[in-house]
Amino acid sequence: MAYDPGAIDAALAAAVGDDPALIAELRASFVDSAKRGFEALAAASDDEAWRAAAWRLKGLAASFGAVRLMALATQATALSPNDAAMLRKLRRAIERL
Repeated sequence: MAYDPGAIDAALAAAVGDDPALIAELRASFVDSAKRGFEALAAASDDEAWRAAAWRLKGLAASFGAVRLMALATQATALSPNDAAMLRKLRRAIERL
C-alpha cells in the first residue's frame, strides 16, 4: 500500500476549504494526535488496552484519509500487545505523515 502525501491535505481542504494556514494547523494537530495514539499503543499492558489504542488510532487515521496508517492500525488490532514489528511499522508510517 503506497503512501499518498496529498490525501491528508485533500481531506482537510474538502472539510475547511482553501486555507493553507488552517490546513497546516490541522495537519500538525493530526500528526500530534497520531503520535499520542502511538504512545498509548506502545504503553498498552494488556490485550484490551492494545486493541482499544489500535482502534482509536485507526479511527483517527480514517478521519484524515491516512490510508496506510489506518491499514496498519487495523492489522494491529489482531496482534498481541507490544508487537515490536508492528510498532516499528506504525512509527515509520507516522513519521512519514
